[in-house]
Amino acid sequence: MGQRTPLYQKHLDAGAKVVDFAGWDMPINYGSQIEEHNQVRTAAGVFDVSHMTVVDVAGNDACDYLRHLLANDVAKLDEAGRALYSAMLKPDGGVIDDLIVYRTSFGYRVVVNCATRDKDLAWMQEQTTGFEATVNERPELAILAVHGPISHEKAIGLLDANKAETVGTLKNFRGAELGDWFIARTGYTGEKGLEFILPAADAPALWDQLLAVDVKPVGLGARDTLRLEAGMNLYGQDMDETTSPIVSNMAQTIAWEPEDRDFIGRAAVTEQLNQQGQGALPALTGLVLEERGVLRAGQKVITDQGEGVITSGSFSPTLKHSIALARIPIDSTSCEVELRGKPTPVRIVQPNFVRFGKKVFE
Repeated sequence: MGQRTPLYQKHLDAGAKVVDFAGWDMPINYGSQIEEHNQVRTAAGVFDVSHMTVVDVAGNDACDYLRHLLANDVAKLDEAGRALYSAMLKPDGGVIDDLIVYRTSFGYRVVVNCATRDKDLAWMQEQTTGFEATVNERPELAILAVHGPISHEKAIGLLDANKAETVGTLKNFRGAELGDWFIARTGYTGEKGLEFILPAADAPALWDQLLAVDVKPVGLGARDTLRLEAGMNLYGQDMDETTSPIVSNMAQTIAWEPEDRDFIGRAAVTEQLNQQGQGALPALTGLVLEERGVLRAGQKVITDQGEGVITSGSFSPTLKHSIALARIPIDSTSCEVELRGKPTPVRIVQPNFVRFGKKVFE
């Protein structure tokens, strides 16, 4: 038996197929994964992501500490509620984890992946040396993500007048502290959405209220195809400690200015960026297969510039054909993947396939 979120019984009640996910008993689906995927693209679905790790960072040096720890710069978060996406790097530029960090009234709130929890917490604690900063895990909190075109009206309609007014005016990548609830406009699907970080004791009631207004439960299977359509990386597949943001389509999440900010891994990723510019390092890009067949992680890719590999691949329920993220030689203009024993041409596109339910690549 793995660890269980506060909503485990709710998942069983909803008919979930439960699987092990990084030591957690989590719902992979509640019936049809494709129907769940389409529910998020066309209406509203709710995900239980309480297995993820919430960490609060406070103290007089909290800002300086995070500016050293993260590749992106929390100095950009000039007011409470603002959020940014970042990688946490090793000195050699390898990605320890990717995360979202929010500015709060008490300092900062960081949400990291569950599969990397132990190493993340150990690394974060180790790096506090020399800083007046505290790192405090919040296991008593749960996280519900509500996504889809009508997710806001469905979720906001369940809130009291004060909360509804505040959440209704949130801009993208903003959050609000509302008592012991934190509600943010962030997500992992390429759709409108809200994320509720709230006491575990409050999560079952919110879940029930959402289902009562026809927000459907969605499992980790559809969450994966949704994030792939949105061109969003999955830690452990599209990047890990052996790869850097430079070869993971994440260079834009590195804050290079100011030049004197000495974040962990800066020298390494600076050199890697130079190497990629010279053609010596690969890039993570998108692949599209519009004929029959499915692209899968681990498949070898042959390009006009050399070999690469698919890091994430699946059938796209929205596009009705297969898509993938692949790390291939930079400046590749054509490529093939072996399917059913024969080389099959695939198109190279920008690694962003669907946003707000619509195809976005050419």
